[in-house]
Amino acid sequence: MTANLLDYDLEGLAAFCERLGEKRFRAVQLYRWIHQKGVARFEDMTDLARSLREKLPGVCEVRGLPVLTQQISTDGTIKWLFDVGGGNAVETVFIPEDDRGTLCVSSQAGCAVGCRFCSTGHQGFSRNLGAGEIIAQLWYAEHFLRQRFNTTERVISNVVMMGMGEPLQNYGALVPALRTMLDDHGYGLSRRRLTVSTSGVVPMMDRLSQDCPVALAVSLHAPNDELRDHLVPLNRKYPLAELMAACKRYLPAAPRDFITFEYCMLEGVNDQPEHAQQLVALVRAHGVPCKFNLIPFNPFPDSGLKCSGKAVVKAFAEQLNAAGIVTTVRKTRGDDIDAACGQLAGDVLDRTNAAERMAQRRGQVEQVVVWQPREKT
Repeated sequence: MTANLLDYDLEGLAAFCERLGEKRFRAVQLYRWIHQKGVARFEDMTDLARSLREKLPGVCEVRGLPVLTQQISTDGTIKWLFDVGGGNAVETVFIPEDDRGTLCVSSQAGCAVGCRFCSTGHQGFSRNLGAGEIIAQLWYAEHFLRQRFNTTERVISNVVMMGMGEPLQNYGALVPALRTMLDDHGYGLSRRRLTVSTSGVVPMMDRLSQDCPVALAVSLHAPNDELRDHLVPLNRKYPLAELMAACKRYLPAAPRDFITFEYCMLEGVNDQPEHAQQLVALVRAHGVPCKFNLIPFNPFPDSGLKCSGKAVVKAFAEQLNAAGIVTTVRKTRGDDIDAACGQLAGDVLDRTNAAERMAQRRGQVEQVVVWQPREKT
């Protein structure tokens, strides 16, 4: 099989060109044509030497992902379903706003973490995406959107690794993809505008701080280990004390001086005043500068969960803000096309018996962690 040039960051492409007997500046030219201009045909890369244009088709190609479906929400959100082969497909979402355009990118076909409130986790896990498959989502979306909006200017200003999958469990493909997103010859994103979201893979958080420190969002969702063990099973391996310590270690290298904690609001599970108090105590005890992003739960079939009421979410945010912790409530976007947070599912040939595991855990959560009002004494 010929090499796919989307798999390479600039250093990797330079090494590839060197093996062809070409100098580094040829790699830079190729990189710009592919990522900045969205060109896939070598014959259209007019400033390459003719001999190189004739050589390249025999050894490599620019191979994107086939688009299976495209859906456009009433609020302008766009969701694509990309075919990644073997019966698997992943979803990517563009969220337009007045001051930015954000692309939510997938890193795996499915997810092995299995968070209770996430549709992807209920589908199970098939495989990691390659670096080229991660970048192909941005490559297609950026150049499709330029055509759609009839502009040569960059449309996507922010990328969040918050689609299908746990990015830090696909570290080897993630980092080259991030480097392409950041490279001035590629997409030129700011480190502050490129966010990796993790459920708390502590060793990889440490590695990311050294290899490619970008903005970090941590899927917290619970203020104590007992509850988080059930909502985010990875907590059993990396409990809150270890996770908070890793957050503190990440900050010196981070482009922002705080960690964003994502917190999905689940009715009667993690949304009571006691939970807010415990969150304040948790971050203060560990001295983690942070902000909270409260996410209204977006329902999906068989979740067994409900979204907290608007008044409850508002009161929860006010309680955290009153304690001096900046807290926002995420605006739901694209829910009419199942593109909202936690709803991405795609098509996954599960290899992990996720359906059985989730059914067992639904019963455990209902028995163990659902909050009950205290009786008055």
